[in-house]
Amino acid sequence: MAEAEASLEVPGTDTWLTVRRHGHWGRPVLVFPSEAGRAVDFENNGMLEAVRWLVDEGRASLFCVDSADQWTWSDNSIPTEERATRQKLYYTWLTDRVVPWIADQCGGPQELVTTGVSLGAYHAVHFALQRADLAPVAIGLSGNYDVSTFRGWGELGDETYFANPAAYVRNLHGDHLDWLRSRLSVVLVVGQGPFEWEPTQSYPQTLAFADALRDKGIRHELDVWGHDSAHDWPWWRKQLAHHLQRFV
Repeated sequence: MAEAEASLEVPGTDTWLTVRRHGHWGRPVLVFPSEAGRAVDFENNGMLEAVRWLVDEGRASLFCVDSADQWTWSDNSIPTEERATRQKLYYTWLTDRVVPWIADQCGGPQELVTTGVSLGAYHAVHFALQRADLAPVAIGLSGNYDVSTFRGWGELGDETYFANPAAYVRNLHGDHLDWLRSRLSVVLVVGQGPFEWEPTQSYPQTLAFADALRDKGIRHELDVWGHDSAHDWPWWRKQLAHHLQRFV
């Protein structure tokens, strides 16, 4: 059972999405589900039990959110550029609704850790890159960070570019890049087993994105697991338990 739960309206829409809290104390962790997933997926797939000891010891409070993928990146009926435009509404929900609710739950603003699996890894890393002031640590498990590979179609424009870490990171420069170098830490985890190559492209895209971060001098770690490590919950449980303890 969650310690707290809220249904919060997505600004500019009639959509309400859920955030669930697990834990009473500790560093807040913003948790994204897999593609088109819900806030309950973290608990239902054993991820909460995998890091339960961090919650019980008061080191982490986990804030699990619904995705909006079903009307953004997973909606194949609309072109990629429109999906990216809709994605901005989801990020407005995160910054204007979820983050203040987390702060209220925690008795004031605190620096977040973000994490997610599969498409949720993209959300976790992209959010931290966009808002390192709020979330200076991101842990992505089996992610693909190039939205142009998300089974899309149509001409790509500015909305897609600014939603695509694989594109905009390569063009970071100046004071903002210097600030990210001083502020942000990204952990990229991926296996070499079933479904990490196809159809998800998680393995090649994670390695390519690690190269982009390295080229820009942004602090990151690339943790590649073996050929038995699949794109699936049993491995994500192990990977999250291994890495989250380092940041809470």
